[in-house]
Amino acid sequence: MPANENDRDLGELIDLQIRTQGPMSIATFMGLALTHPAKGYYRRADPLGAGGDFITAPEISQMFGELIGFFLVNLWQQMDEPKAFTLLELGPGRGTLLADMLRVACRAPGFRDGLDLRLFETNPALIAAQNARLEPYEPKWITDFDKIGEGPLLVIANEFFDALPIRQFMRASDGWHERVIGHIEGKRAFGISPTPIPADAMPQAVQDAGEGEIFEIGIAGGEVMNRLCQQVGKLGGAILIIDYGYARTQTGETLQAVRHHTYADPLENPGETDLSAHVDFEALATVARRKGLAVQPLATQADFLKRLGLAERAKALSTANPDSAADIAVAVKRLTAPDQMGELFKVLCAASPGLAPQGFGR
Repeated sequence: MPANENDRDLGELIDLQIRTQGPMSIATFMGLALTHPAKGYYRRADPLGAGGDFITAPEISQMFGELIGFFLVNLWQQMDEPKAFTLLELGPGRGTLLADMLRVACRAPGFRDGLDLRLFETNPALIAAQNARLEPYEPKWITDFDKIGEGPLLVIANEFFDALPIRQFMRASDGWHERVIGHIEGKRAFGISPTPIPADAMPQAVQDAGEGEIFEIGIAGGEVMNRLCQQVGKLGGAILIIDYGYARTQTGETLQAVRHHTYADPLENPGETDLSAHVDFEALATVARRKGLAVQPLATQADFLKRLGLAERAKALSTANPDSAADIAVAVKRLTAPDQMGELFKVLCAASPGLAPQGFGR
C-alpha cells in the first residue's frame, strides 16, 4: 500500500474517498479527474493534437482564429476603440487561437496599444506553450474572474464549458434521484441516490420526462457564466462561447470520455482521460439575460464562420498557396460539415446592449 497520498494514483484516491465517505456526485468525480492539484487531467501533459487526446478547431486551421480576430476588431470598433480593454480567453490550449486572432486584430491601428491580454489556464505545460507563442502580447494569467482588468472586457471560450463538471439526475417512479458513483464488487460504477427530489424542483423543460431519463445540470458552467456576465455588465463588452451542445434544455446523457482520440469508459483511468459533456446553451443564455446582457440568436459553427467570410478567406489562402488548396478544403469541411463540427458545435454571444456582434442571424 502506498505510504502517502502523493504515492497513490488518482483512481486510488477516488476509491478511498468513496469507501470512507460514500458515493460521490458526478460533479465531484469530474472535478477530481480533471483538476486535482497534482494528478488531474488538466494538470498533466499537453492533451492536444495528434499525440494527445483531441484536436480543437484552432488546431485544424488558422482560418478559425483569423475570422474571430475580425469579429473582435468589429466589436472593438463598435465600442469606439477604447484606449484600454481586456481580452480574456478561457482555456487557451497552446495559444493557437489567440495567436491567429491577434495576428489579424492587431493590424487595426490602436488595437494592440489598448490590449490587456489575460488567460485562464491551469495546465503548466500549456501555460509554457502559451507564453512562448504569445509573449509579444505580454499575456497575464488569472485564477478567478473577479479581478480581470481595466476597461471593456471581451471574453473568448472555445471548448471550455464542455469540460466543466456536471451533475446528473435520473427520473424514477418516485421522482428524480441524483446519479452518483460508488462501488459494485469493488469497481467504480454508476448508481442513484436513494433520496428523491421532487419533480417540480427540475426545470419546466424536463417536467414530462419519462422514467429512466437522465437530466444534466451544468452548475459550474452557470456559475462561471454568472461571474463573467457580472464583469461584462459592469465594464461593457461581450462573451463569445463556441462549444458542442444543444440549443434547448433537454434530457439526455452526454457525459463522455476520450483517450488518444478514442471513446473510453468515463470511470476508468481518472486523471488520464478527458471528460466532457454537452453544453446547455439555453441555460447559459438565461444567465446572461438575467444579468442584463443582450444575447444573439444561437448560431451553428458552420453558419457563424460562413457569415464571417470563411469561403472568401479559404479562397484567398488557396490562391496564395496553391499547393495547400486541398488541405484548406479539408479544413473547411471539418469546421463546417454537418457530420463533423458544423452543426454539433454552436456559437453563443452575450454582449452589452447596443452592440451588434457579427456572424449571427436575425
